[in-house]
Amino acid sequence: MPHELTLLPGDGIGPEVTAATVQVIDAAGVDIAWDRHRVIGATAVERGRPALPPDVVDSIQERGTALKGPVTTPVGQGFTSVNVQLRQRLDLYANVRPATTLHGLDTPFDDVDLIIFRENTEGLYSGIEYFDERLDIADSIARITRRGSERIIRFCFEYARAHDRDHVTLAHKANILKKSSGLFLDVGNEVAAEYPEIAYDDRIIDNLCMQLVDNPQQYDCIVSTNLFGDILSDLTAGLVGGLGVTPGANIGDDLAVFEAVHGSAPDIAGQNVANPTAMIRTAAMMLQHIDEPEAAATIEQALFAMYREGDTLTRDVGGDASTAEFADALSDRVAHDVDL
Repeated sequence: MPHELTLLPGDGIGPEVTAATVQVIDAAGVDIAWDRHRVIGATAVERGRPALPPDVVDSIQERGTALKGPVTTPVGQGFTSVNVQLRQRLDLYANVRPATTLHGLDTPFDDVDLIIFRENTEGLYSGIEYFDERLDIADSIARITRRGSERIIRFCFEYARAHDRDHVTLAHKANILKKSSGLFLDVGNEVAAEYPEIAYDDRIIDNLCMQLVDNPQQYDCIVSTNLFGDILSDLTAGLVGGLGVTPGANIGDDLAVFEAVHGSAPDIAGQNVANPTAMIRTAAMMLQHIDEPEAAATIEQALFAMYREGDTLTRDVGGDASTAEFADALSDRVAHDVDL
């Protein structure tokens, strides 16, 4: 039986990198029946619909898993980020962002292998804001709960245990934010005691950022609250080549949405020059999630080989291949490896 999954191509370069990714998945021999939804975000709003249409939410709830391309988010005005809406509506509390060296790219470090685990539904992204027009004062509440803290921290430790990773670091600002960040740290200390086989420590967020750009190899799994995790995940992506080559996942107890972490890049949309690497690596994470580990490994190994050889890369990483040429080359490698 085919896997029944939701596909959200997004906008901007989303449809191009999504098409390239589906091509590679097909080459790996995974049978997927996609429920495609092209109207989302700005496209939906232009048609008088909500940015996150109800049929999209219904599809994901019915199928359990979605693959999503980038969707443009207005800055400072307009509709709330579709990404944030999906995470909150579907309670996708764990944002998982690996940062792994791709040999062949010119980056500051050549042996980074770490994962950021970001709480995805509360903190400063809870959307609890107030504005006093009389005094021109804006307030934003960072809501931290024991339940929200425990489930993301436990998710991180369970992931580390399941994937033979031996070190968890908790990022916080409890020296200043003694109640909110202090609660997150207290819960982390309690949960860590249940996993004695996994080394555990904590770092103040600003000190952690400094250490990550000096010696990232000392870190393995890092768990943090929403805003800190958002910043850390982009920082660590920069250590290994940028957002164009790093994957991401949003996972809850029953549902999951796998999405490329980069933007929609409308300035290059339709030009066949976008790099589909992040989306393809995201799809590999998705395949692991739906119990297709061999296909996931085949795709990642073929992708890593392409980067090591450097013959067919897109222009953002030093090559001259188009999106389609990159997808064709990778699909050929994947199909060949599967046949073997």
